[in-house]
Amino acid sequence: MLSKLRADIFNYLVTLGKGERVVTRIDFEGPRIAIYTAEPSVFAERNSIARDLVNLIKKRVVIRPDESIRLPQEEAKKFLKEALNNSSANITFDSLLGEVVIESSDQQLFNLLTPERLAVLERKINWLITVSRTPLISSKTLERVKKYLYGDGEERIEILRKIGERIFREQLFEPGEVSITVLGGGMQVGRSALLVRTRESCVLMDFGISAGASRPVEMLPRMDFFPDLVDMLDAVIITHSHMDHHGALPFLFKHGYRGPVYMTEPTLPLMVMEHIDYLNLAAKTGQYPLYGEHEVRLAARHVVPLRYGVVTNITPDIRVTFYNAGHILGSAIAHLHIGEGFHNIVYTGDFKYERTRMLDPATSKFPRMETLIIESTYGATPIPFTREETERIFAEHVTRTVNSGGSVLIPVPAVGRAQEIMLVIKNLIESKMIPEVPVILDGLLIESTSIYSCFPEYFSTESRDEFMRGDTLFFSDYFVSVKSQSHREEILESREPMIVMATSGMLEGGPVLSYLRSMSESEKNLLLFVSYQVEGTLGRKILKGMREVTLINEEGRQEVFKLATAVEKVDGFSGHSSRQQILSYLKRASPKPQNVIFVHGEPEAVNSIAGTARKVLDAAIYTPRNLDTIVVG
Repeated sequence: MLSKLRADIFNYLVTLGKGERVVTRIDFEGPRIAIYTAEPSVFAERNSIARDLVNLIKKRVVIRPDESIRLPQEEAKKFLKEALNNSSANITFDSLLGEVVIESSDQQLFNLLTPERLAVLERKINWLITVSRTPLISSKTLERVKKYLYGDGEERIEILRKIGERIFREQLFEPGEVSITVLGGGMQVGRSALLVRTRESCVLMDFGISAGASRPVEMLPRMDFFPDLVDMLDAVIITHSHMDHHGALPFLFKHGYRGPVYMTEPTLPLMVMEHIDYLNLAAKTGQYPLYGEHEVRLAARHVVPLRYGVVTNITPDIRVTFYNAGHILGSAIAHLHIGEGFHNIVYTGDFKYERTRMLDPATSKFPRMETLIIESTYGATPIPFTREETERIFAEHVTRTVNSGGSVLIPVPAVGRAQEIMLVIKNLIESKMIPEVPVILDGLLIESTSIYSCFPEYFSTESRDEFMRGDTLFFSDYFVSVKSQSHREEILESREPMIVMATSGMLEGGPVLSYLRSMSESEKNLLLFVSYQVEGTLGRKILKGMREVTLINEEGRQEVFKLATAVEKVDGFSGHSSRQQILSYLKRASPKPQNVIFVHGEPEAVNSIAGTARKVLDAAIYTPRNLDTIVVG
């Protein structure tokens, strides 16, 4: 395959009459073909040349400068510093790829470095320039990810080369039937995993763990029924950074998987953050983890980040395109194009078909779609309130509690609900709908919010514009971040009214438990849930009426206490689509699917939404359990 690609590329470039040095090397770079040129004019015109090549060979292409034409690093750095008005931006060079990275958190610099301006600078130094945002507050996770990816550049390049060899191998079989096997998430919320097999390829979509499960057979996807799964797999797709969709990914690498993992750009650091938090929690509680940091690093180094809307070959007969899912930052709907128009699968992952303060609504229009795989978490739960009414109800709960001298404890998942609720609270304070009291932030949500600040292009249109204009969004003076144990103890001892947002969202560990214990004795206080509580978790048990709580304290001993606080739940903030939104999505999705498969929902939710779907859709409706296989195409 590579020899034919080389010939096609070389013959095309020769027709341009650019000279003998037009191509010095052609190599695989993951799902892209990397072409190195020693001809400055080819590098200068690479965007238009690359577009022509994509149309010719139907593959993604990047044109890189050969070392012989690059300005020496010191000269290039000096030139860039002057061009950037001696900005404090960090400038680093990757000599293996011929790429220079400009890192900054300064929005004015990003406004200056337009595509046109970057093209002028690149022609002056003959290096590719990448502009990267740094977080508004320091992030250990982002530094860790850098070390994972770039600590050994040659190893990373070799990984990408091997990935390319898997993708661009010769296709042996004609398109035919496609099977979808549910390894997790069938008639349950948790451990999402779908195995898609064609005659040519085998792709895994999500590979999560189940919160609240104690035994591996209940926690992990059912890979035990596929003993050769690791050898079968061509690629893994991760739709977003929640543990029930990616938590078991390093476990695959522990068992020998070394293939590509596709996800959006924000998903990578958020996923690594959650994996490391899982390992830290296991160490603190004396549990044996499913994997170690070595496997987390391996998984990260095999990630191929993709942006929304970019069509990418992942096997000889499958292309993937990611679309906005509206669930959390970087959450993706995965569109699989199988064969040359043979069959198209759309997998929503977790999705929100409503505009929120943080994100735009999920995409519902696709080029082709024969099979739709859709979540049904709230398939049995109509939300009786609009978003505006939900915020008003939230404000009433908070105001009533604070005015009576109590505090509000809001357990939040670190990624998604935390940032959404922060924006809601900020707006409610500014509009005088709730009293201005300290808003305490504690746990992993601080780190995840730092990561959020690096990816404003994934925000909703409104929030992105506010961020670009300099609005602090998550970094308002209203918020107080807890950075130490002594600071936390000081807050716990306070009896002044406050709002506390802390992880974890289902009360399954983390600093939220310290606040729960401290606030449990007063009836003035309020425990306010704003996200889904999985069956078996402490949060779900409390919602069902449990008021005697058993926790493991910092000394590792069991502690039992009575929960006297009020308990409320506001459903309208969920990152999942409500029943009405799922039905609206099914009606508006285009083109109309021939098959609809409901996953990621407890039996009542799946059966309820599927029953209604059968009445309104002219499609085959499936409600699989784990290990069921559906054949389409």
